[in-house]
Amino acid sequence: MLQELSHMDRITQLQDEIQQLLTIMASTIVYLTSRANFVQLDGSEIPITKQRNSEKFDEPEAFEANKTELVTDLMVKAKQVEYLIQSLPEPEPEDEQEKRLRALDEEMTLANEEYIQAVARSKDLHAQISSVLRLMLEETDSGLVTSTK
Repeated sequence: MLQELSHMDRITQLQDEIQQLLTIMASTIVYLTSRANFVQLDGSEIPITKQRNSEKFDEPEAFEANKTELVTDLMVKAKQVEYLIQSLPEPEPEDEQEKRLRALDEEMTLANEEYIQAVARSKDLHAQISSVLRLMLEETDSGLVTSTK
């Protein structure tokens, strides 16, 4: 059971790391599309028809440095995800899974039978207690009627 929890912790950690990776990717795309200036491609005949205000884009040196940092962040996170994937256990062979599931099914069947017996016993006890209480109330009621005459 503890080993299964450890595997689940790794899977949860992997989910968190993938979410962070996706966040980094989204932030990178937002940065690259919002802070880049329009430039002429080498050897392109297509003219630049749009310009951004200078405060809306980063200088080429800063833009390149930020791109490098974003790529580094992305690669580090991807390596962390890869490491977590590598640390996951090998899948259990199917025949062992089948044995384990059969044992769990037998346990569940036994527990269900015990539960049904416990419910039947509680209903029986409830009926007995109700009967005794009814009898006591009838005796008390008949005693009160007799003493008031």
